[in-house]
Amino acid sequence: MLLFGDIGIDDTIALIYAYLNDEIDIVGVVADYGNVSREDATSNIYYLFQLFNFPENIPIIRGAQVPMTGEPPTFYPEIHGPHGLGPIIPNNNPGLIIENFHEIVKIIETYKDELVIVNIGRLTSLATMFILYKGLMNTVKEIYIMGGAFWVPGNITTVAEANFHGDPIAVKIVLTYARNVTIIPLNATQKAIVTPEMVDYIDQFGKTKIMKPLMDFYYNFYKTRDPSLLGSPVHDALTLMATIHPEIFTYQSYPVEIVHELEGVSRGQSIVDIRPYIQQNNGTKHRIAIEIDYDLFFRNFLAVMT
Repeated sequence: MLLFGDIGIDDTIALIYAYLNDEIDIVGVVADYGNVSREDATSNIYYLFQLFNFPENIPIIRGAQVPMTGEPPTFYPEIHGPHGLGPIIPNNNPGLIIENFHEIVKIIETYKDELVIVNIGRLTSLATMFILYKGLMNTVKEIYIMGGAFWVPGNITTVAEANFHGDPIAVKIVLTYARNVTIIPLNATQKAIVTPEMVDYIDQFGKTKIMKPLMDFYYNFYKTRDPSLLGSPVHDALTLMATIHPEIFTYQSYPVEIVHELEGVSRGQSIVDIRPYIQQNNGTKHRIAIEIDYDLFFRNFLAVMT
């Protein structure tokens, strides 16, 4: 797995899930802007690698710093904390070695059709790879993307999800040129709820170290916004889970359109084309997770994290 991420709280939970899961072998992490700045994302990855003793040969790669829209990115300290790790502020990392963006090419050339790319942040870096190396990108086995909202409310506007809203031009490029794409949208991720009771159990019996302060911070935000919520959604861990546990998900395949105008509430809106004659004649369809089996999610998440 090659992971592209804007390392905030839910990205961190995904990295911990990957570290504890013997079925996932991370061969590189691309640090992007998004929840936090690229610099903070890079620092957070290094902090997690040191804390959990990730293998030293996994490269941390410098990704995108700004979106293709040309706008300054917006960060979300109220959701993810001032540095992206809730109440935790990592120390400065003078020994941090960051690889050049083109290290991605070496990874793809090494693993090719064994490699799964997972994008859990903005899609700017992934889109850049399709602009520069479209043929090489189509040698990758699969691409999984956390993003979008289909027939459900968005989380940044009434209809748009944050990753797609942050750089809709990049999303348009990826979904136009990528093959074998699976989208894990809010339809699925908003149902991947981790309750405070689950967090306490994992904290007592697992080896997740910083999970409890992260998830407590995360839940405080969510319950302030929606007091009816029983816990926090782990959008990004669910996306990693999808790469190895398709039985958890109900999928449908459709052509997808992205609203890439930069003004208005519909910016970044993801729309499926359900017209039958389009279904028959348009060859570019993407697999979309519409529903999850919460019991299977619950058991897998708890088993891995403990």
